[in-house]
Amino acid sequence: MSVASVVVVTYNAMPWVERALESVRGRETVVVDHGSSDGTVAFMREHFPEVSIVEEENRGLAFGWNTGISRTSGRYVLLLNADAWTHDGAVDALVAFADAHPDAAVVGPRLRNPDGSLQRSVRGFPTLWRIATEYLFLRKLAPGTRAFNAFYAGGFDHDEAMEAEFLMGAVLLVRREAIEQVGPADDGFFLFSEETDWCYRFREAGWKVLFFPGAEATHVLGASHQGRMLAENVRSQLLFLEKHHGEAYARRARWIFLLGLLLRRRFDVIRAL
Repeated sequence: MSVASVVVVTYNAMPWVERALESVRGRETVVVDHGSSDGTVAFMREHFPEVSIVEEENRGLAFGWNTGISRTSGRYVLLLNADAWTHDGAVDALVAFADAHPDAAVVGPRLRNPDGSLQRSVRGFPTLWRIATEYLFLRKLAPGTRAFNAFYAGGFDHDEAMEAEFLMGAVLLVRREAIEQVGPADDGFFLFSEETDWCYRFREAGWKVLFFPGAEATHVLGASHQGRMLAENVRSQLLFLEKHHGEAYARRARWIFLLGLLLRRRFDVIRAL
Protein backbone atom coordinates (compact mmCIF):
# COMPACT_ATOMS: atom_id res chain seq x y z
CA MET A 1 0.00 0.00 0.00
CA SER A 2 1.34 3.42 -0.96
CA VAL A 3 1.19 6.31 1.48
CA ALA A 4 -0.44 8.84 -0.84
CA SER A 5 -2.10 7.94 -4.11
CA VAL A 6 -3.09 10.58 -6.66
CA VAL A 7 -6.38 11.03 -8.52
CA VAL A 8 -6.69 13.45 -11.45
CA VAL A 9 -9.94 13.99 -13.35
CA THR A 10 -9.43 15.29 -16.88
CA TYR A 11 -11.68 16.87 -19.48
CA ASN A 12 -9.84 18.52 -22.39
CA ALA A 13 -6.96 19.14 -20.00
CA MET A 14 -4.26 20.22 -22.43
CA PRO A 15 -1.95 22.05 -21.91
CA TRP A 16 -1.85 21.77 -18.11
CA VAL A 17 -2.04 18.03 -17.53
CA GLU A 18 1.63 17.40 -18.34
CA ARG A 19 2.77 19.67 -15.53
CA ALA A 20 0.17 18.22 -13.15
CA LEU A 21 1.28 14.63 -13.72
CA GLU A 22 4.98 15.48 -13.76
CA SER A 23 4.64 17.04 -10.30
CA VAL A 24 3.45 13.73 -8.79
CA ARG A 25 5.49 11.34 -10.93
CA GLY A 26 6.55 8.22 -9.08
CA ARG A 27 3.33 7.95 -7.06
CA GLU A 28 0.42 5.64 -7.69
CA THR A 29 -1.70 7.79 -9.99
CA VAL A 30 -5.10 7.22 -11.52
CA VAL A 31 -6.42 9.60 -14.18
CA VAL A 32 -10.15 9.54 -14.88
CA ASP A 33 -10.92 11.08 -18.26
CA HIS A 34 -14.40 12.38 -18.98
CA GLY A 35 -14.46 12.36 -22.75
CA SER A 36 -11.57 14.61 -23.74
CA SER A 37 -11.44 15.42 -27.45
CA ASP A 38 -8.20 17.45 -27.45
CA GLY A 39 -5.68 14.60 -27.39
CA THR A 40 -5.32 14.47 -23.60
CA VAL A 41 -5.68 10.69 -23.35
CA ALA A 42 -3.27 9.92 -26.21
CA PHE A 43 -0.74 12.35 -24.76
CA MET A 44 -0.89 10.74 -21.32
CA ARG A 45 -0.56 7.23 -22.73
CA GLU A 46 2.55 8.25 -24.65
CA HIS A 47 4.29 10.37 -22.01
CA PHE A 48 3.01 8.83 -18.76
CA PRO A 49 2.67 5.09 -19.47
CA GLU A 50 2.88 4.29 -15.76
CA VAL A 51 -0.37 6.17 -15.05
CA SER A 52 -3.59 4.19 -14.87
CA ILE A 53 -6.18 5.81 -17.15
CA VAL A 54 -9.92 5.23 -16.82
CA GLU A 55 -12.24 6.58 -19.51
CA GLU A 56 -15.85 7.10 -18.54
CA GLU A 57 -18.91 9.22 -19.28
CA ASN A 58 -18.69 12.75 -17.90
CA ARG A 59 -20.93 12.63 -14.84
CA GLY A 60 -19.10 15.35 -12.97
CA LEU A 61 -16.00 15.90 -10.88
CA ALA A 62 -17.21 14.10 -7.75
CA PHE A 63 -18.15 11.04 -9.80
CA GLY A 64 -14.66 11.05 -11.30
CA TRP A 65 -13.05 11.43 -7.88
CA ASN A 66 -14.97 8.43 -6.62
CA THR A 67 -13.99 6.34 -9.63
CA GLY A 68 -10.33 7.19 -9.14
CA ILE A 69 -10.32 6.72 -5.37
CA SER A 70 -11.84 3.25 -5.73
CA ARG A 71 -8.85 2.26 -7.86
CA THR A 72 -6.13 3.48 -5.48
CA SER A 73 -4.57 1.92 -2.40
CA GLY A 74 -2.93 4.76 -0.45
CA ARG A 75 -3.70 5.71 3.15
CA TYR A 76 -4.26 9.15 1.69
CA VAL A 77 -5.56 10.27 -1.69
CA LEU A 78 -4.31 13.48 -3.26
CA LEU A 79 -7.09 14.97 -5.38
CA LEU A 80 -5.25 17.06 -7.95
CA ASN A 81 -6.93 19.24 -10.55
CA ALA A 82 -5.68 18.74 -14.08
CA ASP A 83 -4.87 22.49 -14.12
CA ALA A 84 -2.81 22.37 -10.92
CA TRP A 85 0.61 21.09 -9.94
CA THR A 86 2.36 20.52 -6.63
CA HIS A 87 5.65 22.17 -5.73
CA ASP A 88 8.73 20.18 -4.71
CA GLY A 89 8.17 18.26 -1.49
CA ALA A 90 4.55 19.39 -1.16
CA VAL A 91 2.92 15.95 -1.10
CA ASP A 92 5.36 14.61 1.51
CA ALA A 93 4.80 17.75 3.60
CA LEU A 94 1.03 17.32 3.42
CA VAL A 95 1.31 13.67 4.46
CA ALA A 96 3.61 14.51 7.39
CA PHE A 97 1.21 17.22 8.56
CA ALA A 98 -1.77 14.88 8.23
CA ASP A 99 0.07 12.15 10.14
CA ALA A 100 0.70 14.68 12.92
CA HIS A 101 -3.01 15.54 13.00
CA PRO A 102 -4.88 12.21 12.98
CA ASP A 103 -8.24 14.00 13.37
CA ALA A 104 -7.82 15.70 9.98
CA ALA A 105 -9.89 14.25 7.14
CA VAL A 106 -8.64 16.86 4.67
CA VAL A 107 -5.41 18.85 4.45
CA GLY A 108 -4.86 21.46 1.77
CA PRO A 109 -1.75 23.38 0.71
CA ARG A 110 -1.30 27.07 0.08
CA LEU A 111 -2.20 27.76 -3.54
CA ARG A 112 -0.43 30.12 -5.90
CA ASN A 113 -1.57 31.66 -9.16
CA PRO A 114 0.75 31.03 -12.13
CA ASP A 115 2.34 34.45 -11.54
CA GLY A 116 3.24 33.42 -7.98
CA SER A 117 0.62 35.51 -6.21
CA LEU A 118 -1.57 34.03 -3.48
CA GLN A 119 -4.75 32.22 -4.48
CA ARG A 120 -7.15 32.32 -1.57
CA SER A 121 -8.28 28.76 -0.87
CA VAL A 122 -9.65 28.86 2.69
CA ARG A 123 -13.40 29.16 2.35
CA GLY A 124 -16.56 29.49 4.45
CA PHE A 125 -19.75 27.48 3.97
CA PRO A 126 -22.56 29.24 2.06
CA THR A 127 -25.18 30.99 4.17
CA LEU A 128 -27.83 33.54 3.22
CA TRP A 129 -25.65 36.38 4.56
CA ARG A 130 -22.51 35.15 2.83
CA ILE A 131 -24.35 34.74 -0.47
CA ALA A 132 -25.64 38.30 -0.12
CA THR A 133 -22.14 39.67 0.53
CA GLU A 134 -20.87 37.91 -2.59
CA TYR A 135 -23.68 38.32 -5.12
CA LEU A 136 -24.93 41.73 -3.99
CA PHE A 137 -21.35 43.04 -4.00
CA LEU A 138 -21.45 43.90 -0.28
CA ARG A 139 -17.99 42.44 0.28
CA LYS A 140 -16.53 45.26 -1.77
CA LEU A 141 -17.51 47.61 1.07
CA ALA A 142 -14.96 45.97 3.37
CA PRO A 143 -13.03 43.30 1.45
CA GLY A 144 -10.54 42.67 4.25
CA THR A 145 -13.08 41.87 6.94
CA ARG A 146 -14.38 38.42 7.85
CA ALA A 147 -17.91 39.72 8.38
CA PHE A 148 -18.21 40.83 4.74
CA ASN A 149 -15.85 38.32 3.15
CA ALA A 150 -16.21 35.02 5.01
CA PHE A 151 -16.44 33.12 1.71
CA TYR A 152 -12.76 33.87 1.15
CA ALA A 153 -11.56 34.04 4.76
CA GLY A 154 -11.22 37.83 4.73
CA GLY A 155 -8.56 39.02 7.15
CA PHE A 156 -6.61 35.75 6.92
CA ASP A 157 -3.30 36.00 5.05
CA HIS A 158 -2.91 32.25 4.43
CA ASP A 159 0.39 32.39 6.30
CA GLU A 160 -0.26 29.93 9.12
CA ALA A 161 -1.95 26.58 9.64
CA MET A 162 -5.58 26.81 10.61
CA GLU A 163 -8.79 24.83 10.75
CA ALA A 164 -11.10 25.77 7.90
CA GLU A 165 -14.76 25.18 7.14
CA PHE A 166 -13.74 23.97 3.71
CA LEU A 167 -10.92 24.36 1.21
CA MET A 168 -11.06 24.95 -2.51
CA GLY A 169 -10.80 21.55 -4.14
CA ALA A 170 -7.93 22.18 -6.58
CA VAL A 171 -5.43 20.24 -4.44
CA LEU A 172 -6.63 18.25 -1.43
CA LEU A 173 -5.10 15.43 0.57
CA VAL A 174 -7.93 13.24 1.90
CA ARG A 175 -7.59 10.50 4.51
CA ARG A 176 -8.98 7.17 3.32
CA GLU A 177 -10.13 6.24 6.83
CA ALA A 178 -12.35 9.34 6.84
CA ILE A 179 -13.74 8.50 3.39
CA GLU A 180 -14.59 4.99 4.56
CA GLN A 181 -16.45 6.43 7.56
CA VAL A 182 -18.29 9.32 5.89
CA GLY A 183 -18.75 7.89 2.42
CA PRO A 184 -17.67 9.03 -1.06
CA ALA A 185 -18.10 12.48 -2.54
CA ASP A 186 -21.71 13.25 -3.49
CA ASP A 187 -21.86 12.90 -7.27
CA GLY A 188 -25.09 14.90 -7.33
CA PHE A 189 -22.75 17.89 -7.54
CA PHE A 190 -21.49 18.14 -11.11
CA LEU A 191 -18.72 20.74 -11.02
CA PHE A 192 -18.85 22.97 -7.94
CA SER A 193 -19.59 22.50 -4.21
CA GLU A 194 -18.58 18.84 -4.18
CA GLU A 195 -15.67 19.70 -1.88
CA THR A 196 -17.95 22.02 0.14
CA ASP A 197 -20.40 19.21 0.77
CA TRP A 198 -17.69 16.65 1.54
CA CYS A 199 -15.93 18.93 4.03
CA TYR A 200 -19.28 19.71 5.65
CA ARG A 201 -19.96 15.99 6.07
CA PHE A 202 -16.46 15.32 7.40
CA ARG A 203 -16.84 18.07 9.98
CA GLU A 204 -20.31 16.85 10.97
CA ALA A 205 -18.75 13.44 11.66
CA GLY A 206 -16.12 14.99 13.94
CA TRP A 207 -13.21 15.26 11.52
CA LYS A 208 -11.23 18.44 10.83
CA VAL A 209 -10.35 20.27 7.61
CA LEU A 210 -6.92 21.86 7.89
CA PHE A 211 -5.04 24.42 5.81
CA PHE A 212 -1.25 23.97 5.78
CA PRO A 213 0.94 26.66 4.19
CA GLY A 214 4.06 24.52 4.60
CA ALA A 215 3.10 22.83 1.33
CA GLU A 216 2.38 24.76 -1.86
CA ALA A 217 0.86 24.16 -5.28
CA THR A 218 0.01 26.26 -8.32
CA HIS A 219 -3.52 26.36 -9.73
CA VAL A 220 -4.65 27.94 -13.00
CA LEU A 221 -7.94 29.21 -11.61
CA GLY A 222 -10.90 28.44 -13.87
CA ALA A 223 -8.90 26.76 -16.62
CA SER A 224 -10.81 23.48 -16.37
CA HIS A 225 -14.34 24.89 -16.15
CA GLN A 226 -15.00 25.34 -19.86
CA GLY A 227 -17.02 28.55 -19.42
CA ARG A 228 -19.65 27.02 -17.13
CA MET A 229 -18.59 28.76 -13.95
CA LEU A 230 -21.42 31.09 -12.94
CA ALA A 231 -24.53 29.03 -13.73
CA GLU A 232 -23.07 25.78 -12.40
CA ASN A 233 -21.73 27.49 -9.29
CA VAL A 234 -25.17 28.89 -8.44
CA ARG A 235 -26.88 25.56 -9.12
CA SER A 236 -24.41 23.71 -6.90
CA GLN A 237 -24.68 26.17 -4.03
CA LEU A 238 -28.47 25.87 -4.11
CA LEU A 239 -28.15 22.09 -4.04
CA PHE A 240 -25.82 22.33 -1.03
CA LEU A 241 -28.19 24.65 0.84
CA GLU A 242 -31.23 22.50 0.15
CA LYS A 243 -29.38 19.34 1.18
CA HIS A 244 -28.10 20.71 4.48
CA HIS A 245 -30.57 23.50 5.40
CA GLY A 246 -33.83 22.56 3.72
CA GLU A 247 -35.92 23.63 0.74
CA ALA A 248 -37.23 26.86 2.31
CA TYR A 249 -33.70 28.08 3.07
CA ALA A 250 -32.57 27.33 -0.49
CA ARG A 251 -35.63 29.15 -1.86
CA ARG A 252 -34.64 32.32 0.02
CA ALA A 253 -31.12 31.98 -1.32
CA ARG A 254 -32.48 31.68 -4.87
CA TRP A 255 -34.03 35.15 -4.59
CA ILE A 256 -30.66 36.58 -3.51
CA PHE A 257 -28.98 34.91 -6.48
CA LEU A 258 -31.61 36.28 -8.87
CA LEU A 259 -31.23 39.81 -7.52
CA GLY A 260 -27.47 39.51 -7.78
CA LEU A 261 -27.64 38.34 -11.38
CA LEU A 262 -29.93 41.25 -12.26
CA LEU A 263 -27.48 43.68 -10.66
CA ARG A 264 -24.60 42.06 -12.53
CA ARG A 265 -26.46 42.44 -15.83
CA ARG A 266 -27.21 46.10 -15.10
CA PHE A 267 -23.57 46.79 -14.28
CA ASP A 268 -22.51 45.07 -17.51
CA VAL A 269 -24.88 47.31 -19.50
CA ILE A 270 -23.57 50.46 -17.79
CA ARG A 271 -19.97 49.46 -18.51
CA ALA A 272 -20.83 48.91 -22.17
CA LEU A 273 -22.22 52.45 -22.60
